[in-house]
Amino acid sequence: MSIFGRKDTETATTEAVRPDLAALTGDYTIDPAHSTIGFVARHAMVTNVKGSFQDFTGTLHLDGTDPSRSTASLDVVMDSIETGNADRDGHLKSSDFFKADEFPAMTFRSTKAEALGGDDYRITGDLTILGTTRPLTIDLEFNGAAKDPFGNERVGFEGKAEILRSEWGLTWNAALETGGVLVSDKIKLNFDISAIRNA
Repeated sequence: MSIFGRKDTETATTEAVRPDLAALTGDYTIDPAHSTIGFVARHAMVTNVKGSFQDFTGTLHLDGTDPSRSTASLDVVMDSIETGNADRDGHLKSSDFFKADEFPAMTFRSTKAEALGGDDYRITGDLTILGTTRPLTIDLEFNGAAKDPFGNERVGFEGKAEILRSEWGLTWNAALETGGVLVSDKIKLNFDISAIRNA
């Protein structure tokens, strides 16, 4: 059994680290003009409300030879939340939810990166909201690398994760007459990231 176990591990490692990725090793800055940090919440148990943050900064360090040494950092301005409805946005910024005046930023700092094989990766880190820090794991798909018409070397990733907002102290809700609650505890997070290699 130990022989088969070792062979499986070696095969997985070989598949996960592609030689052509070595050239991508370096430091990158996330381009907010071509990136999206979004979320989806269930509303009134019957529909999804989508939103995103318009103001954020972030950096990546990619190690194409050893993806486990890659890192990510993200800072999000909570006052930049946008759901397409000004009243709802104001409520989300208020003391019922994000308390944007008291806690102006949401941050993510990676602590672990894994290559899962092919174009799939997983990054784990510390997500801080309302001063509470808890682990978050994001599944990522590498979309490729390209040089844009302005000479910027870019890489792209799509990511997704799910959290229970109550674990970060986001507990406001309202009961429905028909049962259930107005806002789901489970929130889906989605990331479309374009990052430019630093000069």
